[in-house]
Amino acid sequence: MTGLSIERVLARDRWIVAGCVALIAGVAWIWLWRQSLTMSAVDHSMAGMDMPGMDMGGGAMASPAGPVAYIGGAFIMWFIMMIAMMLPSASPMILLYARLARGAREQGAAIAPTVVFVGMYLAVWAGFSAIVAIAQWLLVRSGAVSDMSLALGDRRIAGGLLIAAGLYQATALKRACLDNCRSPLSFVMRLWRPGWAGAARLGLIHGVYCLGCCAALMVLLFVFGVMNLVWVAALALFVLIEKILCVGQRVVVGSGIALILAGLIMIF
Repeated sequence: MTGLSIERVLARDRWIVAGCVALIAGVAWIWLWRQSLTMSAVDHSMAGMDMPGMDMGGGAMASPAGPVAYIGGAFIMWFIMMIAMMLPSASPMILLYARLARGAREQGAAIAPTVVFVGMYLAVWAGFSAIVAIAQWLLVRSGAVSDMSLALGDRRIAGGLLIAAGLYQATALKRACLDNCRSPLSFVMRLWRPGWAGAARLGLIHGVYCLGCCAALMVLLFVFGVMNLVWVAALALFVLIEKILCVGQRVVVGSGIALILAGLIMIF
């Protein structure tokens, strides 16, 4: 390929970025689907086995591979799940950044700084994944979460999480984070800095706002089952609607009320 051909390809960097985002999110969803099928098959096979004295909900059976191996595997699972759920809703911000980065560079492609921007955004969710992976290990070890379904066994705790997530929907912090995620142009123009350091800074800040907007909803996976693909897809769709369709604050608060009612029903 000649130098001129390479330049023509790089000139379509927005399409390249969009294609890469779609490909990464698609691969993540395929991985989740395959893992969900595997866990379902294992669950069914274990359900048909009569093994007295073995507590499949936690205790000694909770982490047979040891804490390091268990937490490492849980981290990979959570991180891929966050990529699948969060990249689609972050795509407008990513594509806008790629467009502005190309204009700022004047020559050459904007792919490299966009990779830095996306990398720092995902680094925030990697940190969240590490925290919930440790929490999952502790919950499974204590028996609060089933090692098979990865769902809370105590309906009072599960209901409490639903109520907490519902209350958070109406807070000023949720509103501020959601406003920044909904307005890509305003966000980028306000915080823009040139160069790779600026890309890293912007990706980190966007990741923090996105975390503040969605972390409480992600924790609800412990209520429905961490690898319950139906609820994973439902939460991902809800996040997408919240951030891209710019639904009014009444809808956001209404969803919070629905979560609170669901939590109360689960408890009582």
